[in-house]
Amino acid sequence: MTRTITLAAVALVTLAATAFAAGVSLPLGPSTNAQQKVFRGFYDGHHDVYLVTDVSNKAQAKALGINYSAALAAVQGAPPQYFIEGRAASGQLAVFGSEPGKPDYNPLWEEDIVTWKSGVKPVLLLKDDQIKALAKTHKLTIRDAHVVLNAPITKVEK
Repeated sequence: MTRTITLAAVALVTLAATAFAAGVSLPLGPSTNAQQKVFRGFYDGHHDVYLVTDVSNKAQAKALGINYSAALAAVQGAPPQYFIEGRAASGQLAVFGSEPGKPDYNPLWEEDIVTWKSGVKPVLLLKDDQIKALAKTHKLTIRDAHVVLNAPITKVEK
């Protein structure tokens, strides 16, 4: 009888593990609906909607009212998120270097600060490739802020 119970327990555990691995159930706990502030940014000419939850810079965390995470500072290889500082075209938003579905997407971003050079009229920046091309022609500069931001994209609007 003990052997039968043991085999049944092993079968039950195996079934549960298989279901868990297949994504059938993840014990996250009870759920509720909550309002969360979201932002819009550009990726390849369309809008993406994103949350901002954690950042590796203590002063920025305080200013934004989000979590400070010292461990994020050690992250290497995160895709860039470009923030335009100073003069900008009307309607300018942050620009992502990736989005969900792309091989390099993850919710962590290396903050890059974009600044238009003096005498250059700002245009609306919609794509990361556009920013890099304008930097090569010396129309704007890109500066690594050495800050990592946890800002998952929650909706791609094509």
